[in-house]
Amino acid sequence: MTPGAGTSVGPTVARRWRALRWGLLAIAVVVGVATVSSYLSAPKPGGRMEATSTSPDGARALVTLLRENGVTVIEADSIAVVEREARPGSLLLVAQTFHLFGADLLDRLAAVPGDRLLVDPAGATRENLAPGIRRSESLSFGGIAPTCDLRAATQAGTVQFGAADSYEAAAAAPVTRCYDGVLVQYTDEGRTITVVGSALFMMNEGLLDEGNAALAMNLAGTHPRLVWFAPQRSEGTDSGGASVGDLIPTQVTWVVWQLVVAVLLVALWKGRRVGPLVAERLPVVVRASETVEGRGRLYRSRRARDRAAEALRTSTLQRILPRLGLGFAADPNSVIAAIAARSGLSPSAVSHTLHGPAPATDADLVTLVRQLDDMERLVAQS
Repeated sequence: MTPGAGTSVGPTVARRWRALRWGLLAIAVVVGVATVSSYLSAPKPGGRMEATSTSPDGARALVTLLRENGVTVIEADSIAVVEREARPGSLLLVAQTFHLFGADLLDRLAAVPGDRLLVDPAGATRENLAPGIRRSESLSFGGIAPTCDLRAATQAGTVQFGAADSYEAAAAAPVTRCYDGVLVQYTDEGRTITVVGSALFMMNEGLLDEGNAALAMNLAGTHPRLVWFAPQRSEGTDSGGASVGDLIPTQVTWVVWQLVVAVLLVALWKGRRVGPLVAERLPVVVRASETVEGRGRLYRSRRARDRAAEALRTSTLQRILPRLGLGFAADPNSVIAAIAARSGLSPSAVSHTLHGPAPATDADLVTLVRQLDDMERLVAQS
């Protein structure tokens, strides 16, 4: 390598690196924007009646509507948050889930101040938080009319509850029953307690049916502050929330780190320093004429005059067609007529030269080559 080789290559490498750097930066920006957009617009699945869930049994749509109408919705994920956020002027919505159980949890909920809205409560939940009612024997299905004077129900009209529990008064205290008892409301020690025997009308999948959205808004939006409690994890018990790292023994962790260090040392040992690019001349230069001669010898050794003639005719057409303003998919008759008009040859002669039979001898092949060459020259000179 000459002394000036490294100097001539250096600026070229630097220019290529600058161009590559800006390209990589643009790709990184595009990937970052796409990742953020995908994360923000991706659906957020979750549990039953979870306030942030976009799944069919979630309640993201209702919570969004409540907030757009000025209701402050507090998403409580534990009983501690409920006790901290609930107050006499607020509404506590308790949605029954698989994690809402236990005497201690229900007793703490019963001691929380403010009005209550129970959604599809189980037996223990209903007995602790709404002792003034009991479940009746009948179940209601499909769309039901209010048939009561409760304003929240009369404004909503017919509602699709699906399969729902029906309730009635457990004592002599007055209880307002709507929708054949699916919705009941009564007052206990200055606290308004509302119980609904179905959660479907509040879920994302059922919110648009008939008067479902109106009833959901009328029940959950009666107070400016709503504490939403639909527990998605059990409290006071081992919920099995251990991470993958907690399940790996300590010895395995040390072995993994040792393997990582070993791989890095082997990479440093086997690595080679990459120096600047070096311009080198090719050891062999093959002339185009040698390639043509070599292919010709192959055709001759196999007596493939038909293949050779086809290759010659195709190459001639590829050079002539652009001069005639025709494409490679042009009709053969149009090509013959155009060549005849430009070269002065007869159409039959042009057709025989371009589409005639394969040469039978080497002399016929040489004659075909001369005819193709003459026809191409006449077209070029016309």
